[in-house]
Amino acid sequence: MVSIARKNLFEDIPRFLVAQAGIMFAVSLVTIQTGVFHGVIRSTSNLVDNSRADIWLASDKMVHLELTQSLLFDYAVRARKVDGVKRAEALLHGSARWNIPNNKLNVVKVYGFNPRGKLFVPGNMIGGKVKSLSKPYTVILDKTNLKSLKVKKIGDTAQIGSLPVQLVALTQNTQSVVSSAVIFTSLESANAYVNATVTTNVNCTWVGEQLQCQNVYKKDRDAKKQQSANQPPPKLSLNTPISYVLIQAKPGQNIQQLKKRLEATFPETTAYTTTELSKKIRAFWQRSTGIGFILGLGAVVGIVVGVVIVGQILYSAVADHLKEFGTLKAMGASNRVIYGVIIEQALWMAILGYIPGMLLCWGLGAWTLATQGIVILITPLTAAGVFGITVLMCVGSALFAIQKVSKVDPAIVFKA
Repeated sequence: MVSIARKNLFEDIPRFLVAQAGIMFAVSLVTIQTGVFHGVIRSTSNLVDNSRADIWLASDKMVHLELTQSLLFDYAVRARKVDGVKRAEALLHGSARWNIPNNKLNVVKVYGFNPRGKLFVPGNMIGGKVKSLSKPYTVILDKTNLKSLKVKKIGDTAQIGSLPVQLVALTQNTQSVVSSAVIFTSLESANAYVNATVTTNVNCTWVGEQLQCQNVYKKDRDAKKQQSANQPPPKLSLNTPISYVLIQAKPGQNIQQLKKRLEATFPETTAYTTTELSKKIRAFWQRSTGIGFILGLGAVVGIVVGVVIVGQILYSAVADHLKEFGTLKAMGASNRVIYGVIIEQALWMAILGYIPGMLLCWGLGAWTLATQGIVILITPLTAAGVFGITVLMCVGSALFAIQKVSKVDPAIVFKA
């Protein structure tokens, strides 16, 4: 019976190719939507997942990584004295305005950390060294942000507010799809950038009740920029706002007990393990936004399209071979055998449509990661799930064709 199924499948090549194109489209749409969803959600917690910290100390009002209430730098200093703590490092997060030529601005997310620390990891370095951030007003960028921030290579310079910026290293796999461009720098430089003012070409002052403005000449702007470059950013005081304290526990330390000691030492804070914080961030973006609904809707559309196309192809194929099926019935073949032919044909369509569709998705995922920094995450579980959906889609479509052949009268063979 397998030979009959294959013959029916490959008898009309154009029809076969149309059916496979429909299945490939459905497979690709479901896989890409699912992969983008998982990739987007995972990207929101990349910086947490990549860290070497055992515990993240945060405000108890934290919503997600970029939305939290500030702590004090004093917390990072005092945390080192808590029993069970081996190392504690501060992490500062904020927003700044990156100046782009032609008087344009671009909001960037700034992460400040200790370049000589051990707990925060700014992604996979592909050029330069993290320790280069020890020099004032230097930054690390994700390679996918070079174009949007109008810099090309290590050594290029830019400006945040009135402060200079020098690119000293490049990293990758750090950019969250739901966030602005991310820059990494030292704690001191980050504090300066977050509080930097924006320079303009016009200087306005009030004279009495009138506002008078005058142009700021280029040499004056260059002088201000040079003055800022010659002045290193101020050191952090104990009252300097920070965002998180990253903590490494001593070997053999009970993490849950250490969390309780930290929360008791620092009021209005919550201590998370790296895994707990990662889950909290992902849960926020998955449940509190429309990302999951939109991408899930796209996957459902792909399945519906696939079912319609495959169902139509199989129904037409059965209708064109009604006499052949009638012959089988006249020869004593049971409905079960005939149904097996149709289902076998559907399974071949599922397999032959799934393989090229999945290969296309893997190729597209590699391209988007390399050029756009967007991860289309296709895990083995995702691939297996999509295959199962493809098989169900094709077999479900075959049920419509089975309804047609189940009503075939063997006498049709003897009709003119």
